Amino acid sequence: MAATSTASFATLSKLLSSTPKPLSSPFFSPKSISSSSAISRLPFPLHRRSYPRRSLNSLNFSTTPKISATISLGDKLPNATLSYFDASDELQTISISDLTANKKAILFAVPGAFTPTCSQKHLPGFADKASEFKSKGVDTIACISVNDAFVMKAWKQNLNISDDVLLLSDGNGEFTKAIGCELDLSDKPVGLGVRSRRYALFAEDGVVKILNLEEGGAFNVSSAEDMLKAL
Repeated sequence: MAATSTASFATLSKLLSSTPKPLSSPFFSPKSISSSSAISRLPFPLHRRSYPRRSLNSLNFSTTPKISATISLGDKLPNATLSYFDASDELQTISISDLTANKKAILFAVPGAFTPTCSQKHLPGFADKASEFKSKGVDTIACISVNDAFVMKAWKQNLNISDDVLLLSDGNGEFTKAIGCELDLSDKPVGLGVRSRRYALFAEDGVVKILNLEEGGAFNVSSAEDMLKAL
C-alpha cells in the first residue's frame, strides 16, 4: 500500500511540473492569430472590406432642401389631374390640359396652404391683381399646392379669395413631380414632408412662356407684381 502511494505521488508531481502542450486545432496555432500562416489555414475565405475615411468636414449636415426643376421655357406642360371644390361645394377635377388648352393661363405654386408667406403675400397678391391680369388677356389664374382639396377650400374661405383665382389641390404631387418641382421639407419640425417649390408661370395653349422659379420656398421673383412686369 505504501509503495502504491509513493508511485502515485511521483506520477502527480511529474504531471504538475511538466509544461502543458498547446491545443491542437485547425483554427489556432502557437503563432499569433494575425499571422498569415494562421489565417491561411481557416476553412473558409476571409474577405476584408475597406471603408473610405471621411472627415467631419466632408459630411453634409445642411438642411437646405436640394431642389431641381425639369420644366423650362418653351416646354409643353405635362398633363395631370387636380381637384377643387366649386361654388356649390361639389368636388371637381380638372386636367392641366383642360385648364390651359387654347388659353392664356397663370399657374403659381406655394409650398403650403396657411403658411405665412403663402397666406400673407403670394396668394393675396394674385387675388388683388386678378383684374389687371384679365385686362392683359389672361383667361385663367390658378394657385397649386400639394395639399388636399379640403385644406385648399378652407384656405380660400379663410382669406376670402374670389373665384377669379382657382385654388387647386395637387394632393399626391402628381403635377409637381412631373415638372420636377418637388421640395423636400421632411427635415423640418412642422411636418410638411414633400411639397412644391414656389413658382409662377405663364403659359399659352399649355406652352410655358414665362417661368419664375424660386429657390425652395423663397419669395423673390414669383409675385403677382413680378408676373405683371413680365407680361
